[in-house]
Formats: sequence, structure tokens, C-alpha cells
Amino acid sequence: MIGEPFASGNSLIHRTDPRIRLIVAVLFSFTVALCFHFPALLASLAAAVILVLLARLNPVSLFRRLLPVNGFVLLLWLFLPWTWGGDPLLRVSGLEISRQGVTMAAILTIKCNVILMLLVTLVSTMSFVTMGHALHRLRLPDRFVALFVLTYRYIFVIEQEYERIIRAVKIRGFVPRTTIHSYRTYAYIVGMLFVRATERAERVYFAMRCRGYNGRFHSLAEFPSSRSAFLFFLIMISVIAGVGYLEWR
Repeated sequence: MIGEPFASGNSLIHRTDPRIRLIVAVLFSFTVALCFHFPALLASLAAAVILVLLARLNPVSLFRRLLPVNGFVLLLWLFLPWTWGGDPLLRVSGLEISRQGVTMAAILTIKCNVILMLLVTLVSTMSFVTMGHALHRLRLPDRFVALFVLTYRYIFVIEQEYERIIRAVKIRGFVPRTTIHSYRTYAYIVGMLFVRATERAERVYFAMRCRGYNGRFHSLAEFPSSRSAFLFFLIMISVIAGVGYLEWR
């Protein structure tokens, strides 16, 4: 199951219009991705931390989300300082640590953590269904929104089909081993999963056509405008503009 540990809550971020959160998340993430100067990156880091505090996220859950990304960042710290080239900063066992390599590793570390914190704070604080409705209200293509929502809905159905097939082969005495028979069985399982998923998709499509589905996603969700949401949008646009000014002044 796809978990939504941050979707429920009653913080200022949770109450903000999902459309505004999506717009701010995209603009802020792109701005941070284009930054290479520490004043702009540190300002964006401070803004991301403030957003995390405003969202009242569980620190343990947030740390678990940041951990895989920082595992990748650790690899950058292991390789970039030694291979980037440039001015020597330190010499260890005959190997030089590059000042530019350390700087680039630090920049990438801040970027990765800031963008992930922004996405967790602004996007993960809404459910997938709410995100689909917000994307529809933002006038994204109907097919994209329908594909997004239906994929989220039926990925669990495919998971149930997979569990049913696995249960059936285990009842027949299948024990996974490192043998050709096991590999062939897994190939049959994957093939059967595709066949059943295709049959299920055809049945669902015909059922939706019977209910009047014409290829368009119709959303009944309403996101009424409020002064607080508008004020949040203005503040965040000002923050993004300030980060851009620190980067390109």
C-alpha cells in the first residue's frame, strides 16, 4: 500500500488550498534546483525548515523520508571531493581533496534536502485523491489527471491480484529457490499478472463507459478561496523571489 503519513493534520499547511501548495512547490523546487550560491541555498533551507515547523510533521517520519536521499548524498561526499579536480583543500594518504569538489557536494546536499522537505511539506500533506482534484482545477490535461487518479486506484487492485497468484502457487507446493524451475515460475507469475491486469482493465473500462465515461475526468471537489491562502501564496512568492535575488543579483 502507498502510505500517506503526512496527509492528515490540522496545521496551517494542511488547511492551505492544495492548488496553491502545488504551485508553490513546483516554483520553489525549480528555483532551488537552479541555485548554486550558498546565500540563496541557506535562505531556501531556512524557509523549508520553517514550512516543516508550520506543517507540524512527525520528525521521525520526516527523517525516514530524508534518509534514503541522504544515503545517495553520502555517495557524492565519498566520490566528488576526490574526483572533481581544482584547488587542493587537504591531502590524505597522497590523495588530494578538491575544494571545488567539497563545495559541490555541499551544494548538492543542501539542494536535495531542501527540495525533498518542500515536497514533503507542501505535496505530501494532501492525499493522492486531493492532489488529483487540485491538478484538475489547475487545468492540467484531463488524460493526465485521469491516468494519475486511476493509476493510484488500481495499483492496489494489481497488488491484490499478485497476492492471489502467489497464494495459489504456494498452495501447489511452490518453494522459491535458485533454480530454473523457480525462475520459470516467476516468469509465469509476471505473465499471468499482465493477463489478469489487462482483463481487469477491459472490464473496468467497459463498466465506466456504461456509466457515461467519455475520457474526461470530472471533479466535484471545491477549493474555495480564502484570504489566508492568498496571503500564504504572496509570502511564498516573495520568499522565492528573495531566493532568486540572492542567486542572480
